[in-house]
Amino acid sequence: MTNERRGEPVWNSWKLPQTTSTRSSTAGTTSHGRWRYSELNELAYGDVREVSDDGFRAHLDSEDVTDYLVVRDGERIGFVTLREGQHPSRRYSTSLRIVNLAIDEDYRDRGHGTAVLERAKELARERGCDHLEVSCEWHNEDARRFYRDAGFQPKQVEYARPLE
Repeated sequence: MTNERRGEPVWNSWKLPQTTSTRSSTAGTTSHGRWRYSELNELAYGDVREVSDDGFRAHLDSEDVTDYLVVRDGERIGFVTLREGQHPSRRYSTSLRIVNLAIDEDYRDRGHGTAVLERAKELARERGCDHLEVSCEWHNEDARRFYRDAGFQPKQVEYARPLE
């Protein structure tokens, strides 16, 4: 979807290259160092290039998961991962989950994340979903505020425990 005249991000399907990655090895902390991933959600590798191709391949081959690269004026400024899901016993039973949404810090607070959410809503409707879902790290106040301001409501608290 191209809308260069209005200055909105351009969406393209994104597939990771076989040998390189555009993800940063500093994922998990903001540049301000205000929060870190929970121990149960920490990245397993210091550098994404250490992850085997099989790990990415399973993700990329999933029928329910789609990755998009967010592009502005020909420059990659972020990405979003979406996953369709169903919960047949719920009133809102068909969802599109925003698994990952990242906009490079130099491009934040310019409406790009909001534009991505708007496009995700369009995609959800096109795919027959009745709601969007998203989660973020508990201590990531910026993300929590962003989603609240975009109209997302707290639905439940997720807990996890290692089985060590």
